[in-house]
Amino acid sequence: MIIARKLRKENIVQYLLYMWQVEDLIRASRFDMENIRRQVIDKYDQPEETRQEIEQWYEELIDMMRSEGVKETGHIQLNNNIIIALTDLHLRLLKSPKEMVYSGLYYKTLPFIVQLRAKSGGKEVPELETCFSGLYGFLMLKMQAREISKETMEAIKQISLLLNLLAEKYHQDMKGELELENE
Repeated sequence: MIIARKLRKENIVQYLLYMWQVEDLIRASRFDMENIRRQVIDKYDQPEETRQEIEQWYEELIDMMRSEGVKETGHIQLNNNIIIALTDLHLRLLKSPKEMVYSGLYYKTLPFIVQLRAKSGGKEVPELETCFSGLYGFLMLKMQAREISKETMEAIKQISLLLNLLAEKYHQDMKGELELENE
């Protein structure tokens, strides 16, 4: 919760990746709050009041995952809404003549997105979700100390550039500092 709050303010891309990781942690803990308390919450060096707040946050996420039917796979609507908001911004950026750098970066990234979609069995998901899934998969491979091919590294580098620029634009947009010509 502490990390999530900080990331949400600073970098929406890192926030979403973190939240996906939290969802997986909850799944790995079999939705057992006692296990999460022992493995996660007890490790925080925080006052008791903050630890209770963290515990409540995890309990609420568990409830959301259960009620939204994403116990095995998928993401809670809260996280899906971020993809929707980022996709909306992404499309607005692509339409704006002021955003040539963003458009150029997107078109340079597009072949990697197409490749990732092909590897995912052709599931129809939004382009940005494909980017996030690729980046998240890369992070999981890295955490497992698995070998990562040169091609994958190239794709991840390009996708990261696009998502980092999108995160900057999102932050500007949230502060009311993003002016697009077509709006």
